Amino acid sequence: MTIVNVGYRSTNYWVISLGNSRLMVDIGWPGTLGVLKANLKRMDIPLHEIRYALATHYHIDHAGLAEELKKEGISLLVLDVQIGAIQMMNKWTKPEDNYMDITSNGNVIVSCEESRRFLGKIGIAGEILHTPGHTEHCISLLLDDGSVFTGDLPPEAHAFDNPIALASWKLLRERGATLVYPGHGPVRLINETQEK
Repeated sequence: MTIVNVGYRSTNYWVISLGNSRLMVDIGWPGTLGVLKANLKRMDIPLHEIRYALATHYHIDHAGLAEELKKEGISLLVLDVQIGAIQMMNKWTKPEDNYMDITSNGNVIVSCEESRRFLGKIGIAGEILHTPGHTEHCISLLLDDGSVFTGDLPPEAHAFDNPIALASWKLLRERGATLVYPGHGPVRLINETQEK
């Protein structure tokens, strides 16, 4: 398994690869498909090999390219706790953002409880957990090797007044998370999320 950051504009977009089976975690700013394609090409990742895209949450810098990627043949993996957030993003995103509203066509809806079985079908050993704290609809992808993709879940050191985020970190630790792949900033050990 390899994990490659193909992000830009301060946001990390992670491509998890097992052979030719690829999952992209977090999806890109709207109107930047050309930039994403250039980054993928530079990293030797064929766009057509990305089977699914997963947004840790539906904010413009993490899910802005969702519909454009669907038009490229990539299915959007959506957790049931995120459905309402897609509708809100469609409602509040401005035309000048070059954003395409996310439709239900091409979306694969799963629950957290179903996620391990679904991921197993595409060769990924792990699960998707509901990890609110940045927003109510945030999720994290936790792989069985301890790698966890947390989006914008605030680091514990900055979440001292956010009991919801602290509970999400507790859940991730209990489930075996050891190495954090955040939506912004460098990869770090989970204990480093507690440091100021």
